[in-house]
Formats: sequence, C-alpha cells, structure tokens
Amino acid sequence: MNIALTLRFDGSAYHGWQIQKNAVSVCGTLKAALEKTLGRAVTLHGCGRTDAGVHAEVYTANFRGECSVPPDRLPPGLNGRLPRDIAVLSAKTVPDTFHALNSVVEKQYTYRLYTGRVRDPFLERRALHHPRALDLDAMRGAARDFVGTHDFACVRTLGTPVKSTVRTLFSFDIEERDGLLELTMRADGFLYNMARALAGTLLWVSEGKITNIPALIRSCDRSAAGPVLPPHGLYMTGVTYPREV
Repeated sequence: MNIALTLRFDGSAYHGWQIQKNAVSVCGTLKAALEKTLGRAVTLHGCGRTDAGVHAEVYTANFRGECSVPPDRLPPGLNGRLPRDIAVLSAKTVPDTFHALNSVVEKQYTYRLYTGRVRDPFLERRALHHPRALDLDAMRGAARDFVGTHDFACVRTLGTPVKSTVRTLFSFDIEERDGLLELTMRADGFLYNMARALAGTLLWVSEGKITNIPALIRSCDRSAAGPVLPPHGLYMTGVTYPREV
C-alpha cells in the first residue's frame, strides 16, 4: 500500500523538512507521530527539502507498507499527536509508482514581504519587513525576464548536488495587497535557495543595482545576483502531480 499525505506547517520551529541528527525537523516530527499511530517503523518521502524556517501551505509526503488505520482516519489520529504548527489535511491511497518528490511536475513558492513603515508583530515570523519604497514596475519586468527555460546558476547556492542547473520557470507574478507583497513563482523544480535568491534579486532590481536580467542569467555568476532573503518569508504554496495521480 502507498499512502499520500497532504499537510501544511509553520516552519518557524523546524530545521526544514529533512531529518537531521541534531535538530528538530518537520519530517522527524511527522514520522514519530505516524509510527505511534501505526505501531511500526515508517520511511517518509517529502515533495521537497525546504530550508529551516520555511513554511508550507501545501506539502505532500508518502509512505509505503501496511496501514493498520483506514487512510481517511489517519489525519485525526495524526493531528492528535502532532504539535499545533503541523496539520495533516488528508490521506489517500495512491498508485505504487507514486513518489512525493520524484513524481512532481511543478512546484510553486511564494515569498512575502511586508512594506508597511512600521513592523507588524503578527507578521514577524510570516513575512520579511521591508519598509522602503519598491519599484514594482521594474520588479515585474525583471520577473518576466526570468520566465522560461534557463541555466539558473546565478541564483543557486551550492549545497545540494544536482546534475544540471537548468530549470523551467513557468510564471513569476507579483501581487500587492494592503502592504503585503507576494512574489509567486512556479517551476518544474527549484535549485537550492533559488526561490529566495530570485526574490532577493528582484529587490536589487527595485534598488537599481541590477538592470539587465538576461545578461545576469547568461553570466551564471552567483555574485552578480541579489541576496538570499531570510527563510521566514518563504512558503511552499503549490505542488502538482500528473493527472492520473
């Protein structure tokens, strides 16, 4: 049996999804609750690593093997054992070939910035406070230049081995509502720190530090792009699988 879980979490208290020896992770916390519920060891696969402090409004994980609890009863059982910053929304049986990471065809991340002059305590762990004026027209133009299939080495931080730094960015949209700016990007995959570096690069565009995105992409020069913004403003907001799943 192959079970897929849909969940969401506030990543503030966790060192990302991936299990780590000396740090609390989302995967480790969910795995412990799942093993107590099922009474057996479980190997969990997640749809992405996510860095420490990054949140997920939508996240998918799967595990294989005997399930002593009907899938539709798993969420309430797990949520009773999980801390309040993680919630399992659904559980269902999926094809044996399904893998939470390897079956992904598209991911979506959103970076949130609060542009109000005074910081908002309720957004302190939810959005980056950036009280300076932004050139939204320039940022939107730069975002459009990033869309397409490119070598995104200029916005990748070394850390996770990959065969290629070429990715396809399907869309990169910017919306502003009541002082909250949302930078939403959809791609077939993201390199290590790519989403936060894309957001940081758009801030540099707003400040006039970068004016030519196509040239930046061609350079593959990480030092020429913007900074990796803090993790607390980043959310996984979508994950797409083949229609048959």
